[in-house]
Amino acid sequence: MRRIIGMAALAIVIVMAAAACGAKSADQVVADLDQVVSKLESYQGSGKMTLHTGEQPQEYNVEVWYKTPHYYRIALTNAQKDITQIVLRNDEGVFVLTPHLNKMFRFQSDWPEKSGQVYLYQSLVQSIVMDTRRQFAEEKDAYVFDVAANYQNSLLARQKIWLSKKDYAPRHVEVTDDNSKTMVTVDFTHFEFGKKFDKDSFDMERNMATSRLQTLPTGASANVGDLSAGGTGDADAKAAGSTGSGGKAGNTAAAQAEQRIITPQYVPQGVKQQDMKEVKLGEEKAILFRYSGTYNYTLLESTPQARTVTTLPGDIVELGYTLGVLTGDAQGLRTLAWTHDGIEFRLTTSDLPQDEMIRIAQSVQGQVGK
Repeated sequence: MRRIIGMAALAIVIVMAAAACGAKSADQVVADLDQVVSKLESYQGSGKMTLHTGEQPQEYNVEVWYKTPHYYRIALTNAQKDITQIVLRNDEGVFVLTPHLNKMFRFQSDWPEKSGQVYLYQSLVQSIVMDTRRQFAEEKDAYVFDVAANYQNSLLARQKIWLSKKDYAPRHVEVTDDNSKTMVTVDFTHFEFGKKFDKDSFDMERNMATSRLQTLPTGASANVGDLSAGGTGDADAKAAGSTGSGGKAGNTAAAQAEQRIITPQYVPQGVKQQDMKEVKLGEEKAILFRYSGTYNYTLLESTPQARTVTTLPGDIVELGYTLGVLTGDAQGLRTLAWTHDGIEFRLTTSDLPQDEMIRIAQSVQGQVGK
């Protein structure tokens, strides 16, 4: 009897000690997170993101700004090439900016409301709250959740999220595939809730100017036909030749640069490159790749002179290092368009699954062209 009483007393002591240390259950932490997000006004975070989706890991310095209700600024800097792209959302739309080349894509979209991202706090918390089969662990200074990865790319299956016990700020994220292979990691080195931003922090022109560019280009802009015109083979070449309005640029390095050719590192199994040829986009040169086999598709690459590019509404696609826009019919011809280091890509197909389109797009990162 004394032994039973002693064990019961020990158990009470352990529970009281845990309570004194602020130990919480998974449900309590989830309830707290729900409250944090519901009252979220702003935040600023920074760290390092590593993508393991290509042959070699690619590292990006990432800085995230958020201000209620829907203002976002994400700066992604390639650690090896020191090239920065900025994803910006404001009242005018969603922009992908490459300031050092004076390039800009514009999307009409409610991103990121319907598509999460590993570096966005709201996306991380939502994945925790929505997964009723979540796994929970506690470390010395962090709560750890293992949950389903709710991203567009179905190759991303699960993710582990480390949150600070002090204020629930994110510390580390690991995203894995079905085979538990790490695909994406994010290490947050700084995160501040309630950050105060300048009135024009999310202004497109200010963000273009931050990289020593004083004005936006005044050349002709392209419409959605320039980015979503479909077709394969010669049809795509004709579309390329008949769309786009080049517009002369100033004496910039981007305008004078020669066309670089980047061959995707990834090709789906059973697919081979058929040919490669030069085509015309208005007054500019472009390179058209044709692939055939298990799937058939074309890839159009161009390095346009400095200009503003506007697209019609489409589905925003997360590529990790940038955003793309997917247009067309799911049962017919579709085009995935994106920009990387000043090169515009347009992948067009009628039978390539979306996951494969994303893998091809991700495989151009880290390449310098030739």
